[in-house]
Amino acid sequence: MNIIQLAQQAKQASFALASLSASTKNQALTQLARALRAHADVILQANAQDLQIAKEQLSAGKMKPALYERLKLTPEKLETVVRGMEELINLPDPCGAILEETELDEGLVLQKISCPIGVLGIIFEARPDVIPQICALAVKSGNAALLKGGKEALHTNQAFMQVIQHALEQVPGYPTGAFALLSSREEAAEMLRADGYIDLIIPRGGNALLTYVKANTRIPVLGHADGVCHLYVAPSADVEMACTLAVDAKTQYPAACNALETLLIDTHWPAQKQRQLLQTLIQNGVELYGGEDVAALAQVAGPVSDWHTEYGEKKLSVKLVSGMQEAISHINTYGSHHTDAIVTQEDAEAEIFLQQVDSAGVYHNASTRFADGYRYGFGAEVGISTGKTHARGPVGLSGLTIYKYKLRGHGHKVADYMGLHARAFTHKKRGGNQ
Repeated sequence: MNIIQLAQQAKQASFALASLSASTKNQALTQLARALRAHADVILQANAQDLQIAKEQLSAGKMKPALYERLKLTPEKLETVVRGMEELINLPDPCGAILEETELDEGLVLQKISCPIGVLGIIFEARPDVIPQICALAVKSGNAALLKGGKEALHTNQAFMQVIQHALEQVPGYPTGAFALLSSREEAAEMLRADGYIDLIIPRGGNALLTYVKANTRIPVLGHADGVCHLYVAPSADVEMACTLAVDAKTQYPAACNALETLLIDTHWPAQKQRQLLQTLIQNGVELYGGEDVAALAQVAGPVSDWHTEYGEKKLSVKLVSGMQEAISHINTYGSHHTDAIVTQEDAEAEIFLQQVDSAGVYHNASTRFADGYRYGFGAEVGISTGKTHARGPVGLSGLTIYKYKLRGHGHKVADYMGLHARAFTHKKRGGNQ
């Protein structure tokens, strides 16, 4: 079956998915969670195959360490995915909610109702846990999906999809063809041309992937190019808190898109505290980059060549700034509008930072690593959006729905509301999430 046929099949499935009951969706999620636990060994063995091939590429310098880290699937990661599915079961059905309701006239009622987007096209690199996360979110939100993973995770992706498709076949009423896995670049290119069947493209990868996708499709694209996240340490910052947050944000998982990449330290913060923070990072294996002023405080590996750098490993750009406005200006100029944080004891100062930094996530006294759909309570996420479309930040269930207008009348016609003796609209707002 070629890509257009798979897309047509997914489109047909999406019509049936749009009318599935919440209980059927939750039954599907329950079946998926059970199947992933039951076949965990098979999935992990497939990942071990991919890791062995990747290790050879890493040794040959053909793969970056950050990509290799993203490829790893551990029992703990798999269990986290499964728990995310189970959390989705307990969340309300995002479809069918009355967002607004207006009585246009007596007996003529307009409703704005949440509904699935339709068919998603997902293109991602390395991270194989994307497949079960997206499939779970698509199940709950009533969407179909075509997924194209990177060749470095081929065996893991295939194992995941086989388990998922078999599990959904056991759910009465769940349409076939809702999910399909693509494997080649040629198939991905063809998917990007299937604008008659696919409603939204979500790329998960680096800037090169996003640039390629946007240049080669007419389908709307949701995603982010880079994760250049900042932590600004204000003059009132507690030094222990600053050390804790910087270490967590940089070292807990350096390859993640929400990991810290640039540390901004206010020059009005005592020099002794500046040294303590930088030394703490060095002691935790972080390689610092900065100018002469930073080098006077701690050992640096060299100057920063580009402030818009996503290292994806234990490397960190450091800059001394004179005041919060300089920090905000730097973030808005060089950041990726992903996630940025401030460490301060002054709530009023923090509020200005949170309002003026133009990012999808802005934090006060918290690690940037919290930018995640699972941690936000979304159950999972299809990715992080740094754009300003209908969804921003970690895209969970609500980001995979749109809305439609339903109008119910009793033979009402527009002619009655025209002319000298036109009937008047009442336009009474009622119900909904107003």
